[in-house]
Amino acid sequence: MKKILITLFLFFGSITSISAEIKRIISGNENAKITIIAYESLTCSHCANFHKEIYPQLKKEYIDTGLAKIEFRHFPLDVAAFNASKIAQCKNDQSLEILESLYLNQQAWVKGNTVEVINNNLKAFLENEGFKVDFEKCVNNKEIEDFVLNDRIEGAKNFKVNATPTIIINDKKFEKSLNYKNLKKSLEKLI
Repeated sequence: MKKILITLFLFFGSITSISAEIKRIISGNENAKITIIAYESLTCSHCANFHKEIYPQLKKEYIDTGLAKIEFRHFPLDVAAFNASKIAQCKNDQSLEILESLYLNQQAWVKGNTVEVINNNLKAFLENEGFKVDFEKCVNNKEIEDFVLNDRIEGAKNFKVNATPTIIINDKKFEKSLNYKNLKKSLEKLI
């Protein structure tokens, strides 16, 4: 599986344009003083924990109050995460909702020994949750594929991202242990 993903990254490594139709998944005031970028992989358990344990407090205290916005960027660590990223990115009107649901219910769809089994679980999960997604069309959409791969390439190139989740605050990599207390200390210095 890793060889396939590496091959994909090498093949698409020279792609730099992003379609105007594909929108970044963002929560919060577009003009907020603080921009948080979260590089994540949808099959990463630490990313799921971020969404369960840290993001709700972050949203309540900083995002919902207009002090910060968060941009979710894709950094798939395997082909299953790559496909899930394409699904989350596919519906601009529901992207944040799909992304959050995939993280909060990760154990419901990230299971199986092959990408095909995980894809089937992902497809069934989306249907059970009531998301209206044309699974095959989304997974095979080249523009979305390029968009997701560009996130990963830019994260590695610009911020030396090599693990998930990686948090960037106002273009600086957050280097401390990722918990709400440490994150809050860093954010408070910027207000």
